[in-house]
Parts: sequence; C-alpha cells; structure tokens
Amino acid sequence: MFLDRDGVLTKEKGYVVSPEDMEIFPYVRDCIRQIREKGYFAIVVTNQGGIAKGLFTEKTLCEMNDRLIRQTGVDAVYYCPHHPEGCVEGYAGECTCRKPSMGMLEAARKDFAVDMEMSWMVGDRASDILTGKNAGIRTILLESGYGTAGLEFAVEPDYVFRDLRDVPGIL
Repeated sequence: MFLDRDGVLTKEKGYVVSPEDMEIFPYVRDCIRQIREKGYFAIVVTNQGGIAKGLFTEKTLCEMNDRLIRQTGVDAVYYCPHHPEGCVEGYAGECTCRKPSMGMLEAARKDFAVDMEMSWMVGDRASDILTGKNAGIRTILLESGYGTAGLEFAVEPDYVFRDLRDVPGIL
C-alpha cells in the first residue's frame, strides 16, 4: 500500500516545515494497523519540494519522517526533495523520483520485494493517482486532502473515499 503523506496521513496545510507543524489524523495508526494485518506493507511516498524551495532542510524532513513512522506504524517513508522551480542547489530541477514519476515506488519495490500486482496507491491529488496508473496498480483518491474538488488535472481513480478509514474495508 503506497500512501501519500499530506491529505492522507496528515492534515493538508500546504508546506509543513517542522515536525511540530505536522498534524497526523487521529485515526491513522489504527488504519495502518488494519492495512498491515491484511498483509500489506504501508509505505509512504511523498513529494517534498519545500526542500528545493529552501522552506526547510532535508534534516528537518527526516525528523518529520521519524515522527510519522513512530506515531503511525508505517513501514517506511520515501520522499522526493526535488522541485523544477526550486532554488536550492542539488535539489532544483527535474528528477525521476517526483510523483507522478516512478522513482519512489521503484525504490520501495526493491527494498521491500513489493508485489506490484497486489499494490495500491492512495492519495489526495491527481499526481498521486497518475503515479498509481503509471505503475499499473489500483488507485484510491481521498477527500481528506485536496480530493476531487482540488484536482490539478482530470484523472479516474479506481475508488474515491472520504478518508483513510474507508481503505481497509476493500482489501
């Protein structure tokens, strides 16, 4: 189970710049437990272009990721620190890891021996759904973040749910 972070596990606030600013939904730990009990890894794949824009550092993001793992029970967090409009050297520009590209999913697939035929992509944005489509996996769009009202472009997810609490019931 590939999961976006903001709008899926945490409240969508634009750029979250510190661990204290990251607000994890209260139901997430239980949902992750249920997903894992059904035999799935819970792997976060998140674009974090704020690093490339100089809004926070990679060290700060790692602190946020550690907190997310501890408080939710996810197996791992993969992130893309790049952004095509960034200004920080080494992070500004195009890459192969930024969703909807497949870099983060490919890295997780190798690290965890993920069965892509059984996998899902859960997100709140069109780029999350397109990532899943690019990977050939099933997709779920959640309304708990940007959702259908905030789609950047037209996509057709396999499912649209209110929030993460609806996901374990279809596995």
